[in-house]
Amino acid sequence: MKILICSFYFPPTGGGGVQRPLKFAQLLPDFGIETHVLAPSNAKWLHHEEPPPPLATRYLNRAPFIGPRGRLPAEELYGRRGGDRLLHKLWLTPRRFLLPDEDVTWLLTALPVATRIVHRERIDVLLTTSPPTSVHLIGALAKRLTGVPWVADVRDSIVANHDRRLERRAVRAKEQTHRSVARLVAKRADAVVAVTDQIAAEMRAIERSTPVEVIPNGADFDDFTDLSYQRRGEFRITHTGSFFGQRDPRPFLTALARLGPEVLARFVGDFRRSDLDWVRANSLEHRLELLPYSPRQRSLELQRESDALLLLLPDVGQRGQDVPSGKLFEYLAARRPILAAVPPAGTAAQLIREAKAGIVVAPDDVDGIQHALEELVDQWRAGELADVSLPPALIERISRRTRTRQLAELLQSIKLQSARPQGA
Repeated sequence: MKILICSFYFPPTGGGGVQRPLKFAQLLPDFGIETHVLAPSNAKWLHHEEPPPPLATRYLNRAPFIGPRGRLPAEELYGRRGGDRLLHKLWLTPRRFLLPDEDVTWLLTALPVATRIVHRERIDVLLTTSPPTSVHLIGALAKRLTGVPWVADVRDSIVANHDRRLERRAVRAKEQTHRSVARLVAKRADAVVAVTDQIAAEMRAIERSTPVEVIPNGADFDDFTDLSYQRRGEFRITHTGSFFGQRDPRPFLTALARLGPEVLARFVGDFRRSDLDWVRANSLEHRLELLPYSPRQRSLELQRESDALLLLLPDVGQRGQDVPSGKLFEYLAARRPILAAVPPAGTAAQLIREAKAGIVVAPDDVDGIQHALEELVDQWRAGELADVSLPPALIERISRRTRTRQLAELLQSIKLQSARPQGA
């Protein structure tokens, strides 16, 4: 069997969103599936792997991207005043008119390449994986042009953005276009893969006849095999990943300020300038270690060597109860205790409790976060903050290989279904 994975984010592009398509490409051949990949030759994203990780697939194809480079508009506008702010907003405005997202122009170059690969390699199934949402337009059009079965892997909700407010007209237009793409995916794809039950429910609500399978993110335990934990003279709690939208480190930082100077918080990734100004206003600079985006291998080393790991997810209501977080699976694979300031009834909290991997508190509960920190620090002082021992059945269930096996079985079933004569 042969498949083509179409992914906008793929090495040397860096960041957490790269890992799912990369690992699928590396592991699917173990299940008898020859895996071809189509990715941009220049995604212009904010972060890059240097050097990029080795790829297990020999079938990597590129199509140039002629769209705008990745940016953080809120960061670029922060602190600007008057005419300077107005001019910068005008400079950023054109990308708002690219729908459903600013990466949609990749369609112009990626679609011809995708159709050529499908014909040349006799691809059995095309898989598109989002974000960005616009990548699924390539799947829909390639299916129409070639007849290849199409599976859409939906990693973030297409119909709801938990970190975006809807007051502005441009944002409302994007949301309306996203809903149109969601209908296209639900009605035209041969199957949909959803990272969470909530995303699956959203897609089933649009079209019940399309198969929808939930395949969450997975844990790459083998990536930590040669990494070790070493206790040092200060308690180090580490958060990896960038802050955006409603993700807020301030309740945690407020709790941190109540503890002694031996507790150090380390943030690896993009830290908002507004939060940094807040840190300085509260004289907390000496309690933090702020590291810029690091290649994945270095990020894994920093997680493994930490005394504890910090997970922060905002409470954005019912739709946000199972917001996916690939970081959580990395944390579980790192086996260090987790302080999870997350919605207490959400799937992240449930998984941490099941794994007995840490302490769960509400994201805005400063007193609760303080008490959780004190408990972890007390165990550390006593030399009792050991690695988390995960149940073998849980390790098997959440491993990336198990997740890939689920995908392989779905792809095989789609191939068999497409090969049957109509009416059989």
